Amino acid sequence: MPAHAHVTDPADAPAATDPLGRERAHLAASRSALRAMREDVENLDLRDVTANWVNAIVLQAQIDDRIKALADLAHTPLFFGRLTYLHAPGAELAEGAEGEQFYIGRRHVHDAGGDPMVIDWRAPVSQPFYRASKNDPQDIGLRRRFGYTGGELTAYEDEHLSDPAEAAAVSKLLQQEIERPRVGPMRDIVATIQPEQDEIVRSGLSGSVCVQGGPGTGKTAVGLHRVAYLLYAHRDRLARTGTLVIGPNRSFLHYIEQVLPALGELEVKQATVDDLVARADLEVRGTDPAETAVVKGDARMAEVLRRAVHSHVSEPVEPLMVVRGSRRWRVPAYEIAEIVTELQNRDIRYGAARDALPQRIAHAVLVRMEQAGEAPDDRVQDAVARNPAVKAVVKAVWPLVEPPKLVLRLLSDPEFLAAHADGILSAAEQELLLWAKPARSTKTAKWSAADLVLIDETTDLVERTHSLGHVVIDEAQDLSPMQYRAVGRRCTTGSATVLGDLAQGTTPWATRSWDEALGHLGKPGAVLEELTAGFRVPREVIAYASRLLPSISPGLSPVSSVRETPGSLIVSEVASDLPSAVIAACRASLVHEGSIGLIAADARIPELGEALLAAGLPYLSPGEETTAESRLTLVPASLAKGLEYDYVVLHEPAEVVAGEPDERTGLRRLYVCLTRAVSGLTVLHTTPLPKPLTPTTP
Repeated sequence: MPAHAHVTDPADAPAATDPLGRERAHLAASRSALRAMREDVENLDLRDVTANWVNAIVLQAQIDDRIKALADLAHTPLFFGRLTYLHAPGAELAEGAEGEQFYIGRRHVHDAGGDPMVIDWRAPVSQPFYRASKNDPQDIGLRRRFGYTGGELTAYEDEHLSDPAEAAAVSKLLQQEIERPRVGPMRDIVATIQPEQDEIVRSGLSGSVCVQGGPGTGKTAVGLHRVAYLLYAHRDRLARTGTLVIGPNRSFLHYIEQVLPALGELEVKQATVDDLVARADLEVRGTDPAETAVVKGDARMAEVLRRAVHSHVSEPVEPLMVVRGSRRWRVPAYEIAEIVTELQNRDIRYGAARDALPQRIAHAVLVRMEQAGEAPDDRVQDAVARNPAVKAVVKAVWPLVEPPKLVLRLLSDPEFLAAHADGILSAAEQELLLWAKPARSTKTAKWSAADLVLIDETTDLVERTHSLGHVVIDEAQDLSPMQYRAVGRRCTTGSATVLGDLAQGTTPWATRSWDEALGHLGKPGAVLEELTAGFRVPREVIAYASRLLPSISPGLSPVSSVRETPGSLIVSEVASDLPSAVIAACRASLVHEGSIGLIAADARIPELGEALLAAGLPYLSPGEETTAESRLTLVPASLAKGLEYDYVVLHEPAEVVAGEPDERTGLRRLYVCLTRAVSGLTVLHTTPLPKPLTPTTP
């Protein structure tokens, strides 16, 4: 018997013969149990369990978070599947052993007696829901998937995995869930995780993972669900060390921000790389030409900065004389020089070595005291380290380094730059770095985003950057080597999940290979996984976009979409009045359910915005949340990455390509824009299409 779906009304049959009615009853009971769990937490009395007001505040914050995590989201199914094991999990597979039944959902729910009513999708017992198959049933007799409409359970679908008489079949409910119209922010894919995705999601915390995935393969969702899984499996550790999701821009972060809360995870921070390196005392007010930004983002800059920082250390030229009471203690210059050299040869930060220097000098003084018959202790050593003469030596030999001032000098002083870039950067590259009009101070300088990455690198040379337990980097192919280093500093003692697609690299410094990128990140041993099965983009659309791959990323495997959607691609050459054709295409798309994205070259956005308003079509900007009443978003091509819409209207592909510094980057930007559609793509143009997309192209 093939897998099948039931959509019946429980009023049409007695409860005993109405499976759907029983499932609805279990859903109602589970929601009631979840409310009871929440009320139990809300009614906790903290007065007798906290020793002081600080503990009370901390505990109350934890309780508030727990209450939020137990929220019952009306339109989010509490459970989406059910597993019936042939035998009790973990028990011997003895003949006649009784199996168990588990409902799989977004979070754990138990009844008043503590018995589970819904099992968290991340629990080991839930894993077969994602990985079991006819070829490997994993002791599952029945896998049931549930279908919902507006939060109401309306259908179910069964697979008898251990029944050899039932043929394997594609799940219709799974297909419907993938294709469900998108309104609002990105939603979780917890009900539709595929076996190859689940393997990545459940990989361990100790190792880093890099996921190469083409458009629609679910790499972003996989990364977010991996965070949720790691928080479940290693909650105590990650509660101490922290987790972070890094996205390419604020619009993208706003789009994904509800995924983890929907899974009950509220503590994961989100940021861009610019946020990571931002400083309260410096403002980004400048921009770099592409060729300058490429040099500033090059990994060789790390060595230039290291040289510049350590150039401040000098050899002592005079002996040290420490006066204590009536005694004088002399340390010759050569001995101080030996201490300085030893500290320089150790792999410690500039600032840590500077802090150690006075103690090391003081120790040399104490050795002389002991040789003279005195018995100094640690308090004496600390006092000597604070002696004005010792402080003066440290200031002269190992002065303080202020990272912004050092970078300012590098970018302003040709001789200083040349001294430390010699043999690393060419004269032409050094010329690109130098400001035409040097700034007078760090406050007045027109810092660029790339400059702050250099300052962040310099800061880490002086003092160690705090490391988190786990970091997720999405759209990682667009990071420069220096940006990778900045992210890597945030997870030196933790692990990382790197998500990206080499074909979608649209910066002049875009990643050329994942091995190279992982080296800059400091995770050369990360496991590289490739997702090639597409679930979001229709087959016709991804095949059209994949015509660009030989030009933008030769050798990269094209995505093989599992969704065939006839009529999902329309490519139309407009003889005249392209704006009217665009308006008509937007109106036609709005007839359908779901979100609509009008994507165009950045320079065209103001003109198209005016045309939409004149036509009575209000629109949103990327990052603004779509609603049932407002579903059309006007998207600059530069902000399309990572976003998705049910229907996309793409204006003038040739202009998207022309808006980038070079053709390859332009074609990559176009590849991104072509692959944002979930249900349908309409391409409108008057200018000839880029050559790889012309019909004559094989």
